[in-house]
Amino acid sequence: MVAAQQSKPSSSPLGLIAGDGQLPIAVAHAARAAGHEVCAIGYHGITDPALGVAVDRIDWLHLGEFEALLERFVRSEVNQVVLAGKVSKQHLYGDVASLRPDARALDVISRLKDRRDDSLLDAIAGALGEEGIGLRSQLDFCGELVSAPGVLGAVEPTPAQWEDIRFGWPIARAMGGLDIGQSVVVESRAVLAVEAIEGTDEAIRRGGALGSGEPTLIKVSKPDQDPRFDLPTVGQGTLEAMCESGVRVLAIEAHCTIILERELLLRIADANGVAVVAVADPDRSGTVG
Repeated sequence: MVAAQQSKPSSSPLGLIAGDGQLPIAVAHAARAAGHEVCAIGYHGITDPALGVAVDRIDWLHLGEFEALLERFVRSEVNQVVLAGKVSKQHLYGDVASLRPDARALDVISRLKDRRDDSLLDAIAGALGEEGIGLRSQLDFCGELVSAPGVLGAVEPTPAQWEDIRFGWPIARAMGGLDIGQSVVVESRAVLAVEAIEGTDEAIRRGGALGSGEPTLIKVSKPDQDPRFDLPTVGQGTLEAMCESGVRVLAIEAHCTIILERELLLRIADANGVAVVAVADPDRSGTVG
């Protein structure tokens, strides 16, 4: 991605806590184009090293070095931060020593009532707030990456696939409300797979293996989605997993699902006969499709 021409720098640097994938790079380019100096935290083995050339400064930490993260932001006079990119909770269930948790991280973890995504992210937001650092939404910087409702590529869903979208939508929304995951794979009005800790791509592969050739992936936000946290995101990897697994439709929620490298995603979809549609939230529009 080529960065847009930068505007006059903002007086306050923007902090970026970067997980994996291309979203942190997209956010960094957009923030710099808007005039922000971007001071990033990247994680060893998680964050794409290419982020280093997209920001003004980057510090590489281990996932558990939370005191160091706060110190870097305070030292750089950062008072607003954006989270971008997934950090899988599988890291929390592996070798804990490899995370190198410091005293501040252990204190945050000890106060969690559970290990749901929202609980963990709320705790992180609270700890940042204690240092006078506020959280911003990803959409403040890359709102152009979401889509209005409609069929986005050259392939239209069949009537049966629209029925699957209507069937699966409230189920996906319910799973999000329980903070389990954002995606479900359905076929012939039956649920084949529900996303959980393993992530969307693995749910796609599992659902595709169980289907008979026409499954649909539905990805939505949570009913009370905090726009600062973990907005649904799709990209090239999503489409590649679908094509490999025989999942034929991608239905995303309009206005709040981030689409990375949209032109490339749609080229892959069109070439493989995959329909991509952005669907209005029925709680606002009254209907799906």
